[in-house]
Amino acid sequence: MKSALYIACLALSLAACTKNLDQVSPNSVVQTNFWKTDADFMSGLAATYKVFHDVNNGYFGVRGIETTNGRGDDFVIRNDVKDLYQLATFTNNATTGVPGSLFTGFYTAIFRANQIIENAPLSSLPDASKQQYIAEAQFLRGLNYYYLAMNFGSVPIITKVPVERTDYFASQSPETAVWAQAVSDLQAAAAGLPAAYPAAMVGRATKGAALGFLGKAYVYQKNWAEAEKAFKQLALPSGVAQSPFTYALMPKFEDNFVKTGDNNAESLFEIQNQNVGGSQPWAGENANEALGVTTAQEFAPTEVAGWFEVSPTDKVFNEFQREKAVGDSLDPRMYASLVWDYPGATYYNRPFTDFKLVFGYKSMVRKYQNWREANEGIYISEINEKVLRYADILLLYAETLTMQGRPAEAYPLINRVRARAKLTALAAGFDASQMMAELRHQRMLEFFREGQRFYDLKRWGLLEQEIKNSDKVGKEFFTARNAYFPIPQGELNTNPNIKQNPGW
Repeated sequence: MKSALYIACLALSLAACTKNLDQVSPNSVVQTNFWKTDADFMSGLAATYKVFHDVNNGYFGVRGIETTNGRGDDFVIRNDVKDLYQLATFTNNATTGVPGSLFTGFYTAIFRANQIIENAPLSSLPDASKQQYIAEAQFLRGLNYYYLAMNFGSVPIITKVPVERTDYFASQSPETAVWAQAVSDLQAAAAGLPAAYPAAMVGRATKGAALGFLGKAYVYQKNWAEAEKAFKQLALPSGVAQSPFTYALMPKFEDNFVKTGDNNAESLFEIQNQNVGGSQPWAGENANEALGVTTAQEFAPTEVAGWFEVSPTDKVFNEFQREKAVGDSLDPRMYASLVWDYPGATYYNRPFTDFKLVFGYKSMVRKYQNWREANEGIYISEINEKVLRYADILLLYAETLTMQGRPAEAYPLINRVRARAKLTALAAGFDASQMMAELRHQRMLEFFREGQRFYDLKRWGLLEQEIKNSDKVGKEFFTARNAYFPIPQGELNTNPNIKQNPGW
């Protein structure tokens, strides 16, 4: 009896312990008590946005910016960081680290977006709030698939939070399916997002941002008719913003690339960089992480506390001078983008002649640099990356019309960009071939240092031709396989269902 009673009491005590262990501490954040409030979903969104400027894994963090620009015919990267040099000279392979980090960043953001999309319908929030959180997460997921399609081609499509171990080992889908996923997400985002937010919420994805990237996704697939439909919702044929949008080109080109120009009328979407949070921009995702970036310091010359990692090529330097502006002056975009030895040239409050051109090219990068400060010793730059500008919408809209055999309709759109650059209006009578040549020229100048050149050349089918027709270091190593990154070796090692990209 005594032993039986002991066993019964022990069983009761164990049951009580189990019951107590099952209780969730109100002071802990776990899956069972998260995804309940607006604050929870806002935190989830913030964590998803911030991957874009993560120092290592972010497409718009310092390594991402160096990579997307460094592979174009308008940029070179020095041999200080092995992985970056390999990427810029087309000598990289599947073990080169930076693409692997970007791959991780894309799927980290997709995982976080999927959590929001799955949990919002289960919350007790008002339906309107649920729908907006889902639409915003769909924008972020779609944008990550957009960049995956551009950079890796065929990749796994994951639209649910993995439940079992096998869920993590997804097979690749063809690039067309990845683009279709991006389009689907961006369409849903455009339908569910507002045209604007109150000032306190600036920086969040809007309907205009979703429509703009939707149009760009169609452009990369050469679906010109659908691209035109998307751009027409943003801009009238005259180049004036379509209601309810109020986008406009900034009066001065340079207004887009200084801190005081953040979140301006030309911006459809930008990455918010601020010198807040921790003090260490290289800390990764923890409390020490600063929410600014070190890109400007990486690009600055050593004389002003920079790392002189990059240089513009002379190809882009010469391209800026192909056409003079009104009054026989240089295109003002050249002064905003580059600095070189011209009368009165200053850089970081010093004469340009104080600087050594260590790469042997004629200019240095001015765009996005804090070049009106004494140096880049501030360490953390706060200038937002303008991911999608209205100038891009106008030029791509002009391209969609031209590619459909209607170059005459492209004139008002491209002339708005030319007028801002103080260039005369285009002469009448351009055929489609002439208009495309002009658009290619304008995009090279307009978007220098904005990570678009390599991908523009790729979609025009001119990548190999223009890389090899340049003064870029490493141009002789370029082959067709370099149009995409290889699937990272780490992913191949851990996922038995994924295969290497062709040629790698």
